[in-house]
Amino acid sequence: MATETPPPSKSQARLPSTEEFVAEQESAEFGELRRAHRSFAFPLTVAFIAWYLLYVLLSNYADDFMGTKLFGNINVALVLGLAQFLTTFLIAWWYSRYSAAKLDPKAEAIKSRLEGDA
Repeated sequence: MATETPPPSKSQARLPSTEEFVAEQESAEFGELRRAHRSFAFPLTVAFIAWYLLYVLLSNYADDFMGTKLFGNINVALVLGLAQFLTTFLIAWWYSRYSAAKLDPKAEAIKSRLEGDA
């Protein structure tokens, strides 16, 4: 969580050289960090875009289905539209937890090594 992060230090961090950046980028640890991020973010992005496009297509071509009343004046279109918002917030929350647990420790280790703290 952001509240657990210490404030930035007043001292200037050592800036790594271009060669150090390139070496780190080619390291197995950085590759693992990149794979961990991509294996989470890319499938979720594709799934969410597919879910959104399904909603748009249903809205355009399945008028009878989307207009089906569930209770009162609430129909399928409204429920699916609100589900889009819920899905967005759930994905953001899930990514935040995943990042804090899996990505941030690896990224912090790389950053510390590059800045000379490790």
